[in-house]
Amino acid sequence: MNALRISGHFVNAILGLVIVSWGHMSASAANLHSSHKPRIIVTSDGEIDDQCSMIRFLLYANEWDIEGIITSSSQYHWQGHKWAGDDWIEPDLNAYAQVYPNLLKHDPDYPTPEYLRQRTVLGNVKAEGEMEEITAGSQLIVQALLDETKDDPIWIQAWGGMNTIARALKTIEETHPEKMADVANKMRFFFIWEQDNTYQEYIKPHWGKYNIPTIISDQFVAFFYTWDRTMPPREKTFYEAEWMNANILKNHGPLCSLYQAHDGSKKGYRPGDFRSEGDSPAFLHNIGTGLRSMESPDWGGWGGRYVKIRANTWLDPVAEPGYQYPEGRWFTSSAWGRQRLRKGIPNDKALISYLKPIWRWTEALQNDFASRADWCVKPYGKANHPPKVILGHALDLKVKPAETVHLSARETHDPDGDDLNFTWWQYQEADSYHGLVSIQGANEREASFVVPDDTRAGESIHIICEVTDSGNPPLTRYQRVVAEAR
Repeated sequence: MNALRISGHFVNAILGLVIVSWGHMSASAANLHSSHKPRIIVTSDGEIDDQCSMIRFLLYANEWDIEGIITSSSQYHWQGHKWAGDDWIEPDLNAYAQVYPNLLKHDPDYPTPEYLRQRTVLGNVKAEGEMEEITAGSQLIVQALLDETKDDPIWIQAWGGMNTIARALKTIEETHPEKMADVANKMRFFFIWEQDNTYQEYIKPHWGKYNIPTIISDQFVAFFYTWDRTMPPREKTFYEAEWMNANILKNHGPLCSLYQAHDGSKKGYRPGDFRSEGDSPAFLHNIGTGLRSMESPDWGGWGGRYVKIRANTWLDPVAEPGYQYPEGRWFTSSAWGRQRLRKGIPNDKALISYLKPIWRWTEALQNDFASRADWCVKPYGKANHPPKVILGHALDLKVKPAETVHLSARETHDPDGDDLNFTWWQYQEADSYHGLVSIQGANEREASFVVPDDTRAGESIHIICEVTDSGNPPLTRYQRVVAEAR
């Protein structure tokens, strides 16, 4: 959701106002704020790319109310099969504890190492799709979902399989069937593929009637092991060894030193080249950048942009004419991007375009990652912090055809006193209006546009106010204005 950084803390728009169908909030609701953060539970199979994602995740731990970090299994990894170990995350938590005092200098909201350890447990890991055993991980999810002291939505992420999540929901169905509707109303799913059968075989048949909002991502392959085949040349530079060594891997403390970039042993990659963070979109979606991506998956943000395929399910937008989405699993054997990647088409423009909803943010999100690495070792005055984008009007506007809409970010400022660069731009893919608007003053604090004459009632135009500071590395934050025709 929309977030402003006030008095050194991120404050997020009230999460409880997002209705279960991911309907859009009213302008008045969008302008109310509370100290609530997105509630998050992560399940992970501990693959190398999960381990890389976990380093980034811990650097953003101040952004969320982390209620669980659970090791689970997947079709690729389980105990005894390519297994990273039940305690694979222990070195990460130890390193987090070492950099924690310095992270606090940049934001006092970072959770203590003890808090994270208490919420890091083992889930269902004995086999692919195993969901019969009640585990510490499944019980942690049950406890969070049945907690009646918190009404905010809880984002449950599957970086691997969904089996521990399924076991938790089965426990609730067996022991508290009368609470299933209330529990479902709290949940938001973000899955990195369907890495086992439990969503299709248990969750959908038993919980589908509640229409739990569900994002299933294939766009993550932009962050996948084959990133060098799925990004434009300029974006690739932010994942190559020169950038990674300078900004993440070297001289940034014990946590970043654990990041598993390429070591030079794989042909075509140099020591320091990015390896994979296939799971990062699941939590990038929940960072309060101001893009308001949590209000609706088709609005788009750092975690990608998704389209509604069926009642509660949002998948990746496929531009292929006549394409039919599969009825079952969206995963390595059926997802469009993975299938396209297997064709091995050099400079595949269709695949690169398919992944644009994520790679379009590359410079901003990688520079932001670099700033967090700096926070591990530098004092506040020597590191950079993101600007605070403040609009002088509502985020949601009612407009009429031919009306001139005035936009203002005059109160926007930077905590470090850096100069600011402004760009107002139309996020056309998120619009329901199918035309272009011309923005006057697009590089100023104040801008305007004229609503096109052919805009119909109910159609929306999304205008992004993008602000980048002059610090090192330069950091970017946003506000999204949604202008709806009446």
